Amino acid sequence: MGPLKGLKVLDLSRVLAGPYSTMMLADFGADVMKIEPPNVGDDSRAFGPFVGKESAYFMSLNRNKRSMCLDFKNAKHVEVFKEMVAKADVVVENYRPGTMEKFGLGYEELKKINPKIIYAACSGFGRTGPYATKPAYDIIVQAMGGIMSITGEEGGAPTRVGASVGDVIAGIFTGYGIMLALYHRQLTGEGQLVDVAMLDCQIAILENAIARYATSGEVPAPLGNRHPSITPFAGFTAKDGSIIVGAGNDRLWVKLCNLIDRPDLIVDERFVDNGSRTVNVKELHAILNEVLSTKTIDEWLALLEEAGIPCAPINDVARIVKDPQIASRDMLVELTHPIAGPLKMAGVPVKLSATPGAALTPAPLLNHDINAILHDLMGWDEATVKEKLGE
Repeated sequence: MGPLKGLKVLDLSRVLAGPYSTMMLADFGADVMKIEPPNVGDDSRAFGPFVGKESAYFMSLNRNKRSMCLDFKNAKHVEVFKEMVAKADVVVENYRPGTMEKFGLGYEELKKINPKIIYAACSGFGRTGPYATKPAYDIIVQAMGGIMSITGEEGGAPTRVGASVGDVIAGIFTGYGIMLALYHRQLTGEGQLVDVAMLDCQIAILENAIARYATSGEVPAPLGNRHPSITPFAGFTAKDGSIIVGAGNDRLWVKLCNLIDRPDLIVDERFVDNGSRTVNVKELHAILNEVLSTKTIDEWLALLEEAGIPCAPINDVARIVKDPQIASRDMLVELTHPIAGPLKMAGVPVKLSATPGAALTPAPLLNHDINAILHDLMGWDEATVKEKLGE
């Protein structure tokens, strides 16, 4: 069920960015038909961690989908795919630009078969520009896109973000682009190409880093856990570890000063407004660390929350999976794979009141659904499938 029920998606993508995008569609009811190379399938089926011989990496990105195999080096298989395109709504692929064209399956060819098709291509650098044909991985676009240059401890080396934001953000933007194209098609009956570059998406999430450079000429650098232009908005040292405190405006700053019994800081000219506090951030952090080190994280959390001052512990994954807020929002779900058994994974983050999404079925076994897919989409029985594929 879901708002995308009836949407037919041919998913040629593999590893992370594309599969993340199509998982978003599948979670809300789209029939995502994952078309994989024979024998090996999606590259990520070979990525750890494993449960027995089954990849938990693959399973975490391919729920609610069905799998079939086609070999695009086989002319019969190419023709089968073209026949499927005539019945489908969306094609998603994340090959290097030019790869699909080599098989005769690029957008210009497929739109002749189905002018309403939405063709979403997610690649490292997009389909235009001097880098278009270069290969890319998450760490490549994190490095080239600038996010590593502003991540890490102050004065330290540039650092990769711990999650694969190069891939995941591109996957989210691809899903967003598909939705925009579908709405346009609903209004006009016209399909189109959705071209998403991982590098473009990294630029899009740099938020105030570009603005800071554009206005000051100063190159942003890693600042650890503090905000570049809001103070205090950072990590501080409590008696038993680190705590995040975000006094994001003057009202909260006054509350914080009173809470820690330092009303003198309110009128201190070094800290009288946010701009002054940011200029004098090192002196302010030294004062706050001295005060906050007198109590434990839990003691400060209780006081800060009661005062309405944003704060947080720095959770590790072990704490996240036990967090009552995460549980209350169904952000950890468990699906039972036919071979690997039960596996926990992230839930659906978008909550719709009338047509909610859901994680319903585990990731498919390779080629498990070929007969069902071709029956449902094309109306073919098993004998016809074998004949069409030349088996």
